[in-house]
Amino acid sequence: MPLSMLDRVGQVVVKPTRMTLQLVDRSIKYPYGVIENMLVKVDKFIFPADFVVMDMEEDYAIPIILGRPFMKTARAIIDVENGEFKLRVHDEVITFNVFEVMTHPNDKSACFRMDVLDEVVLEATQQLKKSSSLECVLTDTMDELDEEDVIEMFECLKHLNTFKEISPSDGNHEELKGDSTLVSTKPGLKILPFHLKYVFLEPNGEKPIIISNSLTQLEEEKLIKVLQVHKEAIGWAISDLKGISPAYCMHKINMESDYRPIAQPQRRLNPIMKEEVRKEVLKLLEAGMIYPISDSEWVSPVQVVPKKGGMTVITNEKNELIPTRTVTGWRMCIDYRKLNQATRKDHFPLSFMDQMLERLAGQAYYCFLDGYSGYNQIVANPED
Repeated sequence: MPLSMLDRVGQVVVKPTRMTLQLVDRSIKYPYGVIENMLVKVDKFIFPADFVVMDMEEDYAIPIILGRPFMKTARAIIDVENGEFKLRVHDEVITFNVFEVMTHPNDKSACFRMDVLDEVVLEATQQLKKSSSLECVLTDTMDELDEEDVIEMFECLKHLNTFKEISPSDGNHEELKGDSTLVSTKPGLKILPFHLKYVFLEPNGEKPIIISNSLTQLEEEKLIKVLQVHKEAIGWAISDLKGISPAYCMHKINMESDYRPIAQPQRRLNPIMKEEVRKEVLKLLEAGMIYPISDSEWVSPVQVVPKKGGMTVITNEKNELIPTRTVTGWRMCIDYRKLNQATRKDHFPLSFMDQMLERLAGQAYYCFLDGYSGYNQIVANPED
C-alpha cells in the first residue's frame, strides 16, 4: 500500500519493521511499516488483511496489491479455463468473471472529452485550410439559425431573384486539356521477319499486334476477334497497365535483423543516357507507378543499358566485315544489389514466366509474350 493512501485512510496503527524488499529492477527498498488485520471489503465479504506500507508514488490503475496471503484467507479459487475468480466464506461464494471485467473501462466515473476536442480541432483546421470563399460556402453547414440569420437569408434570396439569368452561351469556357504524355499515340513499328506480320485491333493503325503470316483468312479473323474482346489485357503504353489490385497482392520487403540502410550516390551518365532516364522517370510519375519521397533511408543508383537487337555485318576501318549486334534503344535499370544483400531470403518467390508457361507445352498454338514493364505489375507495400 502506498503511503499517500494510508494518509487518506487515517486512524490505522502502523508497526515498524526491519523488512527489506528487492524490486523487479533489483533495487532494495525499506518499507515505511506494516499494518495488520486491516478490514478489506470485497463485494459483500469483509476480510482481514495485512499490508506493507511503501513510501512510493501511487499507481492510479493498481493502488494496492492484496497478495497471496489475502487469497489464502479468502479461500480463492482461480479457474483459468473459464476466466473466473472465486472468493469463499463458509458456504457463500462470489464469482468475478475476468473476461467480462476486461471489457469494461478502468474507471466508469471518468469523463473523457478528447473526442470532442479532436472534432473541434479538426473542424477549425479544415476551416483555416480553405483557400477560397466559394469553398467555405460549399462545405460549411448551419445546424442552428437564430432570428437574425433567417432574416438575412431571406433578404439574400430576394436579391437573387432580381439578377439577370446568364445563358450557357454567354460565359467564357476553357477547354479541358488532357495530359499530353499519356495520350494514346501510335507506337513505332519494327521490321518483322517474313513469317510474321502486323494487324491492328482498332482503325487508323492503332493497337498493333503481331501474328503469324501463315494463318488463313478465317483463322486470322477469329484470332483478331478474340484479341479485340480481351484487348484490356494487352498493354501498348505504360498507361495501359492496370497491374494487380493491392487488395489482392502486395510486395513486402522483409529485411534481415541486423541490416543497415545504405544510400548510394547516383553514377555519372552521359547526356543521352540522362535524357532517357528523365523520360522514363516522368513517364512512371505520370502513370502513378512511382512518387517522389525525400526521406528514404535506401537510395539505389540508376543505370542505363542498351537494348540489343539482331546481328548485322558492318565494315571496319580495315575494310573487314565484322558481325555486330545492333543497339535498338536504351533500357533504364536500378542497381538493387546492396538492397538484395540486406533482404531476407524468400523461400517462396514469385514464379518465373517460363515456369508458368510450361503448362502450354504440347499445345497446337502458341504465341510470344513481351513482358512489357513486368516489374510494375505488383504494387510494393507503402511501408517499404
